[in-house]
Amino acid sequence: MSLTKEKIINDIYNHVGLSKTQSRLVVEKLFEIMKRTLEDGEDILISGFGKFVVKSKAARRGRNPQTTEDLHLRARRVVVFKTSGVLRKKINEFQDSP
Repeated sequence: MSLTKEKIINDIYNHVGLSKTQSRLVVEKLFEIMKRTLEDGEDILISGFGKFVVKSKAARRGRNPQTTEDLHLRARRVVVFKTSGVLRKKINEFQDSP
């Protein structure tokens, strides 16, 4: 099951003590700041969580796997997420225990 924006808003509402409207505004503003930062080509570093990095991909040849037709994929920018060491360790903790 995925964590949705609505679930984040409800979690803030239930645990922080803000009203539902205030919780929604906080989440919306945070995502707006993140989107604007990434659009400007800047990275987002969140200590203990990870880093969102904007990478440029060059134009390249590709192939449609259904039709095997050759395609030309245009150059584009993509967002890559790199986990912090702290988060990576937490994600993998269950594997370390017997």
